[in-house]
Amino acid sequence: MKDSTLKLRSAGLGYLINRIQTLFVSMLRIWTIPIVLMLSVASGFTTYYGLSHFITPWIALIITVAIQSIIVICSLEMAGIHWAANRTRYFSVVTSLCIAVTASITFSYFKFYEISEQETLHIDRVQQIRQDINVYLGSVLEQKSQLLQKHQQALDKASVDVSQAYFGTHEQIAPGYRNQVGEGPFWRHYNQIYQEKKQAFQVQEQVFLDLDAKIRQLQTSLGDLDVAQNQEAAYYQMLKNYQDMQLIVNQLSSSAGLRLPDAPMLMTYKQFVEEVKPSFAMWQGFSWFAFACAAMVDFFTVLLSYRLEFTAPGPLTVQEEELVFECLRQFSEFRINQNDELEMIIEKSELEKARRYSDWSRMFVVGLLLSRGFLRKVDVRTVEFAPSLYPLIAEKMSDKIAALKAKSLPKAIDERP
Repeated sequence: MKDSTLKLRSAGLGYLINRIQTLFVSMLRIWTIPIVLMLSVASGFTTYYGLSHFITPWIALIITVAIQSIIVICSLEMAGIHWAANRTRYFSVVTSLCIAVTASITFSYFKFYEISEQETLHIDRVQQIRQDINVYLGSVLEQKSQLLQKHQQALDKASVDVSQAYFGTHEQIAPGYRNQVGEGPFWRHYNQIYQEKKQAFQVQEQVFLDLDAKIRQLQTSLGDLDVAQNQEAAYYQMLKNYQDMQLIVNQLSSSAGLRLPDAPMLMTYKQFVEEVKPSFAMWQGFSWFAFACAAMVDFFTVLLSYRLEFTAPGPLTVQEEELVFECLRQFSEFRINQNDELEMIIEKSELEKARRYSDWSRMFVVGLLLSRGFLRKVDVRTVEFAPSLYPLIAEKMSDKIAALKAKSLPKAIDERP
C-alpha cells in the first residue's frame, strides 16, 4: 500500500512540474558555457582589433587571449572567494579582473567607436569640405565684385568721354574747338574707346556667367555627396567642378593683375572614405554609446562567468563520494548563511578539543572538496556548500534512506503476529 502511494506521488503533477523546472534550469546552466565562450570571442575580437593598431598583430593576439582568459578565470574564482576567507587572494583576483576588464574595454572601445561614429565622421568630412569651399567662394565672389565694379567704372568713364566729345565739352578738346556739337574725329576716337570698353565688359559678363554656372554645378555636386548611390563618382564630379571653377577664377585674377584667392586643398577620395584609425585621441571626442557597447560585452562575460557554478573542476569517484558523505556527517554545526547556502563550521567543538578528537579524516575531505570546487571558504572557521555539492549529498541521502527502509521492511514482516 505504501509503495503504491509513493508511486502515485512520484507520478503526480507536482513531480512533473519539478522535473521540468529542474531540466530547464540545468539547460540554462549548460547553455551558459557557449554563451560565455561566444561573448569572450566577441570581446576578444574587438580587443584584438584595437590592440593590433598599436603593436604587432601576433603579439596583440597573444595579449588578447591572455586578457579574455584572465576575465573568465577571475570571474569564476570570484564566485568561490569570500572577503573574510583570504583577503590577499581576494584583492589579487579583483585587481587582476579590473586590469583585464579595463584593457579589454579600452581597446574594444576603438572598434565600437568606429562603428558608431562612422556616419558622424562622414557628415563631418562633408561639412569640412563645404566649409572650405564656402570660404573660398566668399573670396572669389568678393574678387568678382571688385572686377565687375572696376569694369563698370571704366565703361561709365568711356560713356562720359563719348558724350562730352560729342557736345564739345571734353577737357582734352582744344579751346578753339570747344562747344562744337557733332561726330568729329575727336568723338570718333572716344567712341572707339567706348565700344572697346563695352565689348570688354560684355565679354567679362559672359565669363562671370560661366563662373556662376560652375559655382552652381559645384554646389549641386556638394549636395549629391549625401544622397548619391555611387559615392565615388559623385565625389570625383565634385572635384572636377571645383577644378573647373578654380581655373576660371585663376584666369580672371591673372588677366586683371589681382592676387589669386587662397584655394583650399581638398582631401582625396581615399581620404574622404577612409575608416577611423584607432588612436587614443578618440577619447577626446568621447562617445558614451561606444563605451557602453564595449563595457556591456565584458559585463555580461564577467556576470555569466561568475554564475557558472553548475559543475566542479574535477568530478568525484564513487569511493570519494562515499568518503565525503561519511566524513561530512561528522560535523555537527550547520546553518543557512546570507547567501542562502548551507554553511558548516570546520573547527573542533569544545567537547572534541577536550577529548583530543582527531579530525584528520574529515579535514582531509574538506580540503578535497575545497580544491575540487564543491566547497567555498567563507572564513577561517566556516565553509559553505557550492551548488554542485547538493545533488551528490541528496543522492547519497536518498540511497541511505532507501537502504534503511529496505532493512526495516523484513523486520516489520517478521514482527507481525
